[in-house]
Formats: sequence, C-alpha cells, structure tokens
Amino acid sequence: MMVRSGNPAARHGTLMSTALLLLLLAAGTARPQSAPPALGLQQQGAQAGPSPSTPAPSAPPAREENPGLINEMGKLFDKLPSILPPIKSPSETMDDLSRLAKPSTMVSGRVICPVSANGAPDCKQAADQLCQGKGYKEGKSLNADSAEKCSAKVLIPGRQRKPDDCRTDTFVTSALCQN
Repeated sequence: MMVRSGNPAARHGTLMSTALLLLLLAAGTARPQSAPPALGLQQQGAQAGPSPSTPAPSAPPAREENPGLINEMGKLFDKLPSILPPIKSPSETMDDLSRLAKPSTMVSGRVICPVSANGAPDCKQAADQLCQGKGYKEGKSLNADSAEKCSAKVLIPGRQRKPDDCRTDTFVTSALCQN
C-alpha cells in the first residue's frame, strides 16, 4: 500500500531517496568484475611440485583506481582532517566560554531610543544610557516599548490629521548590563 502525503517536503525527500538508491544500484552493477584472487590452494588432482611451464607467482599488480561513488567518498574522508579545524581541548573550550559569558545584571527603566541617520531607532545607545545610569559600563536591550506621540493639534475637532502630526517613539524598558 502506498502512502500519499500532501507534504511537499515528504515528496521531495522520497524522490531524493529513490534517486539515490537508483544511483547506488547503477554504480554497483556498472563496476567491472574481475576473477577472484587465487589463495594459493591447489586442487586435489594437481601435482605436488611446481610445474616448470608456469612461472613463479609474483607480487599481485597494484590495485587500480576504481572511480566509483564509494571510492570518491573514501577520498573525501581521507581529506576531512585537513579541512576541519583542530578540535580544542575541554580546558580551552571552557576558557573561551568564560570569556564570552561576562558577569551581567538585568536592570529596568525607561530611556528613549534616539533616531539614527537612517530613521530607525538606535536602542543600543539607549540601553547603554540606561545601564550607565545604574552604574554599569554598557548594556544590551532586552525589552523595548513604543508609543505614538502626537501634537495637541490632533485634538482640535474637525481638523484633518496630517502625517507629521504624530511620531512613534521607541523606549528601552530593560537591559542586560555589564561592567
């Protein structure tokens, strides 16, 4: 029984696995076959001594390169250690993590984010101001709030609202501060 799925990812995965299976089967059947290697055993009816007409067995010829998928994957795994970066020891890893995780404290407050040159709010500067007000060196914004601030002209009855009557201000309300 075939299962039908409406999920396009499942269809794509099934299609890819079928194509890979067919590729592997085709690669397995396309390999040239050679005679099995001789193990040096003699048949029951053979002479006890070596025959003078046959030359002495020499070393087997060097194995020729087999340009198949498995061989190429083997080459990739041989090159893998030179491609990947070296693995760090646990103590080096802990040193790196401790450098990244500086002691920090969360503070609350409300500081307006100034508008940057491109018109977007600069909340990094506001988070720094919030943290510096609490005695820290710098900070990162955790929570922000925005509010629309309008002039008193919008309260006049019957007056049409204009685009420059209101603006949206963004505030940092909590920050993660570090020394």
